[in-house]
Amino acid sequence: MSASFATGPSDPTVQPVPASVVQQVDAADTTLHNPKRAVISLGSNLGNRLETLQGAIDALEDTPGVRVKAVSPVYETEPWGVEPGSQPSYFNAVVVVKTTLPPSSLLERAHAVEEAFHRVRDERWGARTLDVDIVAYADVVSDDPTLTLPHPRAHERAFVLAPWNDVEPQAQLPGRGPVSGLLADVTRDGVEPRKDLELRLPE
Repeated sequence: MSASFATGPSDPTVQPVPASVVQQVDAADTTLHNPKRAVISLGSNLGNRLETLQGAIDALEDTPGVRVKAVSPVYETEPWGVEPGSQPSYFNAVVVVKTTLPPSSLLERAHAVEEAFHRVRDERWGARTLDVDIVAYADVVSDDPTLTLPHPRAHERAFVLAPWNDVEPQAQLPGRGPVSGLLADVTRDGVEPRKDLELRLPE
């Protein structure tokens, strides 16, 4: 099994798969027999935002034991928690994957993808090239501080709920209820669909 992304030398996602992830996959059925469903939120507000989101999707697909099954439309979102106009707006999207990786290994891979795009964690709510957040994993509800499932703020974020609802109108956020109902209860101010932009499923 290859332990690197199948990408060209100029692609910033060229980075080894973490050894612990490789070990987990080697112990799993890499044909994705009995996989779990996970929902992952992507965001970028630095650099070429659309290209970064597509690169993250391709990198997730290149992960052993992960298959991207659905990609949402793109939304443009005003940054949270900062002065208006102090940061560029975000492009946000949601992907649905099937995976044989346990949540801890999927999180490790998410962090590796962020690092491949030079994500810097200097400040809370700071601008970033890429966010890769696990929103939900199967029906797991856990308050593990390393990976709280579902994401503790997903139910109040239109930039997560709107694209997720687009690709899975009947989806449920574990412990919270229907995504469509949660979306109806939050404001969409500053969260706009970008119908002129498109992300593709990996080939």
